[in-house]
Amino acid sequence: MKVIGKHLDSASSHIPDEWSAINWRRVQENVRVMQHRLAKATLDGDWRRVKSLQRWLTRSFSAKALAVKRVTENQGKRTAGVDRQLWETPQQKYAAVTSLGKSRYRPLPLRRVNIPKPNGKLRPLGIPTMKDRAMQALYLLALDPTLETVSDQNSYGFRKNRSTADAMSQLFIRLSQKGSAAWVLDADIEGFFDNINHNWMVDNICIDKSILRKWLKSGVVDGRQLRQTTAGTPQGGIISPGLANWTLNGLEAELVAHLNAKWGIGKAKKLKVGVVRYADDFVITGVSKEILEDEIRPWVVAFLAKRGLRLASAKTKIVHIDKGFDFLGWNFRKYSGTLLIKPSKKNIKTFYEKLRNVIGANLGATQENLIHLLNPMLRGWAQYHSPVVAKQAFSRMESQVFWRLMRWAKRRHPTKSADWIRKKYWRTIGTRNWEFSCEIATKEGGKAVMALYSLASTAIERHTKIQGAYNPYDPTWEKYGESLRQARMLKNMSYRKEWIRLYVDQGGKCALCDNPMDFDTGWHDHHIQYRMNGGSDALGNRVLLHPNCHSQVHSLKLTVTKPVPV
Repeated sequence: MKVIGKHLDSASSHIPDEWSAINWRRVQENVRVMQHRLAKATLDGDWRRVKSLQRWLTRSFSAKALAVKRVTENQGKRTAGVDRQLWETPQQKYAAVTSLGKSRYRPLPLRRVNIPKPNGKLRPLGIPTMKDRAMQALYLLALDPTLETVSDQNSYGFRKNRSTADAMSQLFIRLSQKGSAAWVLDADIEGFFDNINHNWMVDNICIDKSILRKWLKSGVVDGRQLRQTTAGTPQGGIISPGLANWTLNGLEAELVAHLNAKWGIGKAKKLKVGVVRYADDFVITGVSKEILEDEIRPWVVAFLAKRGLRLASAKTKIVHIDKGFDFLGWNFRKYSGTLLIKPSKKNIKTFYEKLRNVIGANLGATQENLIHLLNPMLRGWAQYHSPVVAKQAFSRMESQVFWRLMRWAKRRHPTKSADWIRKKYWRTIGTRNWEFSCEIATKEGGKAVMALYSLASTAIERHTKIQGAYNPYDPTWEKYGESLRQARMLKNMSYRKEWIRLYVDQGGKCALCDNPMDFDTGWHDHHIQYRMNGGSDALGNRVLLHPNCHSQVHSLKLTVTKPVPV
């Protein structure tokens, strides 16, 4: 224990006296070292040491600073809780760091908001206050290394460097071969986040029990009415996905252990049972309908019942792979023995309705602004489906968007001919005709063409699945994690070739703090010599920085040098 205390005391001896003076590189290193120790203690099954390390981490300045940094830089930083308070200034952020602590902490009720779901219903979200969010982020830093170490290998939701594409790829492995499992239990949990048993969570999740109990019982303000929370964990909290993942952990490992004990390892393997889970959505493969109906489903029902959960009987079904099923926006189905994964009809319809609503709501917008609105939507949808058989879906969607834009243009010019409208809003670019595009002014004072993102030209590339045993907090996986993160960042930045070049030259790390950059941390494009001082947009004058490091460079007038390419 003295070693742990000495490590944190050495960090606390360098505690800065203001937000802008925080050395984020040292902060990241301090937290990362403690998280590595947590993962090792969990792997060793030393739960007393795990609790001790969690306690030390949540009391450290470094972890508190990272927690405040997260809640003041993420998308919800401008969404207040019931106290209507936000942390926007450096002074408020630093004061928040010093205020985080277990002593006399009492969370305020959540603010209930409802957001529309694709099926037209409303999804309730609970918005915590800034302090409660920061406390959740702080304790998540201590929970996540343990959670990652004990998680099922084929659980992919809300975990570092894992995605829906990984879940899709694992299902392809389980179903694509001639001798693969032919039946699938497509499961749906009824009101998952609303019904998790509080007592089970407090008894089983490796986190400070008193803090967890306070969060679970904090209540919800819906309109002007305060309601008690007797079950469930609210959607919207930073720690909620972690608590949800812990709740369903064991669905894969315990099921395999149960089958091995009952049937023997050799016979159990022939049942071809495999679990693929993304958050609370999961499917289970099996060699026959009888195995899934008589053996697997009852076991799953009992597993969920211990946690206060149950399957939605109307939505849970057992299907043959030749008839297919939908999962995570894709349809999995075998055609004459060949497994094809395509965008699901429901996903296509939902996305088109979203595009139609945006176009309809911007009848008076300029063509340039409309393209600005549509391109991120089109690019994001295309990238999501780019690992599957989506060319036909892309072409059909592009055709539908074309006619929707033609109606948009005709409504703006009801007296003009179709040929006049075509010449005004569409042009030929390279080998492609009928490109919805316009001329825009460049920074240099010239002209450039801005075109609508082309779905049909999106390349189909097979996804490289993450290794199931990967643990981001285990140092032995460090090199693999770096390669994986960089490969995926480069793929997702493909539409910004300049960012790819900068990212590769910097080895995927921030030019100031030398810590990794990804989609969770974000990045800013920084000019070493400011443009107002004559600096150019050349790559030699630009680096990528974390958003907070970028703010630090400007507030402290720091000098950033161009990293040596790795």
